[in-house]
Amino acid sequence: MAVELSKLEQFVALALQEDVGNGDHTSLSTIPANVQGEAKLLVKDEGILAGVAVAKNIFHIIDPGLQVEVALEDGAEVKPGDIAFYVQGNVHSILKAERLALNVMQRMSGIATRTHLYAAHLAGTKAKVLDTRKTTPLLRFLEKEAVLIGGGANHRFGLYDMMLIKDNHVDYAGGITNALTRAQTYRSTNGLAIPIEIEVRSFKELEEVLENAAVDRVMFDNFTPQEVAKAVEMVNGRLVTEASGGITLETIRDYALAGVDYISVGALTHSVKSLDLSLKAKIV
Repeated sequence: MAVELSKLEQFVALALQEDVGNGDHTSLSTIPANVQGEAKLLVKDEGILAGVAVAKNIFHIIDPGLQVEVALEDGAEVKPGDIAFYVQGNVHSILKAERLALNVMQRMSGIATRTHLYAAHLAGTKAKVLDTRKTTPLLRFLEKEAVLIGGGANHRFGLYDMMLIKDNHVDYAGGITNALTRAQTYRSTNGLAIPIEIEVRSFKELEEVLENAAVDRVMFDNFTPQEVAKAVEMVNGRLVTEASGGITLETIRDYALAGVDYISVGALTHSVKSLDLSLKAKIV
């Protein structure tokens, strides 16, 4: 997944409306309009760098005349003192883009760093760590890109590209079979080419799922690693398998060793510390 330029352009327009409003009056009042300058993106933390390509596009969207020289690409392991890139051009434009580019990169780098930690615990297994929909509203496309940069995988993007039948859906529908039958009918009637995944809370619910042929994926919710191993054995390769629910850095490898295909972790995006980055400018 690469960030769509049209989506980024819409995001930048809204962000500038929020931040700049009717003008950056500080820059307008203190710096002549034609001053040219240079700035460097300084890393002040250890982690995985993310958002470089996005930031480069942000600068170009705000002012096509800005030139960005990339020194470190997305996914690079960084430490304090590293320089990610240099940007040259109109100082007003650099200052207008500064906070937006930094906010995006700090958030994305924090997510990539967290994801990298989880992914490292899966080395030697077939399991991949997944993100969830526990993202910042309107920033999901950037946060999910950061997960990929950190070595994770993306789950569904939203409610429209996969049917994920969770516990509330099952309960409101009157059970596993009712929920699956209605989902399958809906998918067929509307000509949708999207997968169906269903969450199970017990082996009884899993047995009911396995009696239904038209399901693509099953999620084991709040199972122990031992229970996941048994569930994976029951599935026996018939469905894609996923473990979810309270899985931590300390327990994720146990779930991976249980043989599951995917492990979803909301903490990749919902409670991340941003990486400390700074844009330092100088006059050319």
